[in-house]
Amino acid sequence: MNPLCSRCNLVVYPTEKVNCLDKYWHKGCFSCEVCKMTLNMKNYKGFEKRPYCNAHYPKTNFTCVADTPENLRLKQQSKMQSQVLYREDFEKNKGKGFHVVTDTPELQRIKKSQDQISNIKYHEEFEKRKMGGDAPQPPSNPSSAAYQPPAASQNYNYEPAAEPVRPAAAAPPPSAGKRYRAVYDYSAADEDEVSFVDGDVIVDVQQIDEGWMYGRVERTGQQGMLPANYVEAI
Repeated sequence: MNPLCSRCNLVVYPTEKVNCLDKYWHKGCFSCEVCKMTLNMKNYKGFEKRPYCNAHYPKTNFTCVADTPENLRLKQQSKMQSQVLYREDFEKNKGKGFHVVTDTPELQRIKKSQDQISNIKYHEEFEKRKMGGDAPQPPSNPSSAAYQPPAASQNYNYEPAAEPVRPAAAAPPPSAGKRYRAVYDYSAADEDEVSFVDGDVIVDVQQIDEGWMYGRVERTGQQGMLPANYVEAI
């Protein structure tokens, strides 16, 4: 039994039948719903099981939602839930006292500069202690401090006071740094650096890392950090 056409409701014979959009059509009835232009299987576009041409194909648009009391209630409820979650997260993290900081090149430079300054101060304290200027007396041995027999009652040839004097007797030379000569002019770019000109002698030089040193310019008496590739050993 031959089916009926979805457009004109007449019988569709096999020679003129078009099977598309789950329906049967006459070839002449398979046309656009708006402009009635005859379509084929290559140029039609289906929408809700109806054929359309490319120009009249329905386009989906955003619809405006009415601001009803129910929508306002849902919006307010969502806002309250968001604030509750925020307060829970705030209370959970309160008092931890840390936050993530991006490791930028500027922060890396500041960190490296602080490490260099700390290293320089350590070397300064070390040199002062070697020179014996303000070096504190070394602490006595706890075992000897806990047990000190009187010299009048017992005599075992034990002299605890001789140990603190020993470092002062074997003090090293005042300066253990090396001497370098400047081969280029250099202007200090930071407060912890030192300026010099070509030919200046730099004394008490200490290596900080591969690229930087610390020393004192003999001509000016100023001391600070200097680039290692601007000087040469004497």
